[in-house]
This record gives sequence, structure tokens and C-alpha cells, in this order.
Amino acid sequence: MKILVTGGAGYIGSVTTDHLLQAGHEVVVLDNLSHGYREMVPQGAELVEGDIHDKALLREILGRGFEAVMHFAALIEAGESMADPIKYFDNNVVGSETLLAEIVRAKIKQFIFSSTAAVYQSKDEPLREADPLKPANVYGQTKLMIEEMLGWLNQTKGLRVGIFRYFNAAGASLLETPPKRGEAHIPETHIIPNILAVALGQQPEFKLYGNDYPTPDGSCIRDYIHIDDLAEAHVLGLEALKQNQFEFEVFNLGNGQGFSNQEVLAAAREVTGRDIAVTIQGRREGDAVRLVAASDKAKTVLGWTPKHPELKEIIASAWAWHQVKDKHETGKPE
Repeated sequence: MKILVTGGAGYIGSVTTDHLLQAGHEVVVLDNLSHGYREMVPQGAELVEGDIHDKALLREILGRGFEAVMHFAALIEAGESMADPIKYFDNNVVGSETLLAEIVRAKIKQFIFSSTAAVYQSKDEPLREADPLKPANVYGQTKLMIEEMLGWLNQTKGLRVGIFRYFNAAGASLLETPPKRGEAHIPETHIIPNILAVALGQQPEFKLYGNDYPTPDGSCIRDYIHIDDLAEAHVLGLEALKQNQFEFEVFNLGNGQGFSNQEVLAAAREVTGRDIAVTIQGRREGDAVRLVAASDKAKTVLGWTPKHPELKEIIASAWAWHQVKDKHETGKPE
């Protein structure tokens, strides 16, 4: 299939692009490189530097005969979304509306959307796709608004949609050794890269946000999924759409295991063999107490099974990539 991947120079988009190429698909990446790296785009994929707000560019690109679009391009920082909500509504919602309008105009019928567990209301038990939706931050709200747009486009325009609600994507892709694609954001707010930055001596200490949550050790709990497992689900989802296995479905992607921030810190110390200094900070606005997935639906419908479910394995892949990246730093995103 010929696929357009928006945000394909970013962490999840670039690894998914690599998996799509490995599966024999033709891929064009559209990315404005504001948070992505040119060198992260896998060899074999064409990179078009541009923005999803650019209607003329979208019209030109989508006229090339694509069969499907995978949409990863978004701002993703929960804390920043609370401080600057207009920025998130414009980039995520307005940008997606512009993209979707051109997809409908081009009569492309298959669409995979990168959503988030942040759309859910937090609860103690694993979250299922039918559970109540109540975002705790503006970022999650923007993703929910896009999901709702997609539901209406499915009903009114026949757009066939797979929505993937990620939990915490982590680790580095193991498609190549040493790993070439891992997690790097500017600014970096995700827990595993920030912990490993301390282990590498790039930061003096790890800031743990909140030790007074209603959890066993007081830190919030998340479900971590290896980036290759996440990418593989997208390839399977695309194939299921192609085979007409569904018209509109939402899938959770996670391991079904919850680990507290304190447990992630302890695992990272064990993997790296290094003491990692930590300071306790106040809670970040918009952080949910607990987000853990029930991913039975993806396993049943798509035949998806996580191959790297262990937290230490996930952290070890990230550690291997960060050490290589530290030696061969490519600089800031272009």
C-alpha cells in the first residue's frame, strides 16, 4: 500500500514508518520538523517537509494516489497544554481538521489515528475502550475532539478508521543493532529519558513529580509499551482495514501492567547499574493518578501480542540507544 505518515520524523511515527517499510509498504512522511529529526526518517521513505495546516501542500501531496493515512503529527505535552491551551487546540484540532478535509476531498478511505490514554477518566482497574472518557488535561481533550470528528466522518463520508489509544510508549526500536530510533523530545518531559539523562551525567537529578498520590508508594502509575510493539499494532491495524475487518474501531495499546514512577526509577537503577539522584517536586497539573490498559480487543481483533512486555527490557533498549546517541549526538531537530 502507499501510505502517508504525518509526524513520521518523530519518535513513534519514525519507528512505525520503519515497520511499514519492513512490511513492504511505500511510505511518504510529512513532518514540519518542529519536534522531529530529519535523520530519524528511515531510508526508503520520502520526507516532505511541511505542516498539516498547509492546505495547498496537503492537496498536492494527497493527489499522489495514497491508499491510507497514518496521523501522528501532534503536540503531546500534558503540562504545556494546560499552560497554553490555544496552542494545542490550533495545532492538534485545527491541524487535524485541515488534514481530514483534504483526505475526504481526495477520497482516501483508510485512516489510522494516534490517540492517547489521556482521553480516559482515571480509575484503579485496567481501562477498557468503553470506559468513561474524561480528559484530565487539554492535550487529552484535543485527542478526544479529533476522535469525535473521525466518528462523524465515518458515518457521513465513509472514512474507515482505526483509533489507537496509547498508554506510555517507551524504549528504542530493536529493528537495528545498535538501536537507531529512540525517544527524544525538546523539551523532554517523559520519565524514562529523563531518568537515563541523570544516569548519563547529562542532568544532576531526576525530578519526581508528586509523592502524595493515592497509590502504594505515592507516585502515579502508568502502563509502558515498547515502541516496536506499538508500531507493529499499527501495521496490523492497517492490514485489518485493508481486509475490511472493521469500519471504525478504537483499540487500547498497552501491556496491562501498571508501574509507579518509583518502580520505574528502581528498574532504571538496576538496568544502568548507576545511582540516580532524585528530588521530589509537587504534582504536575493534568497528571492522572493511574492509567493502565486492557488491550484484549487489539489482541483479539488484530492478532496483536506485545513481544517486549517487561519493564527492564524496555528500559534496557532505551539505555542502549541513549548511550549511542550520547556518543554520536546529532543535535537539535532541524
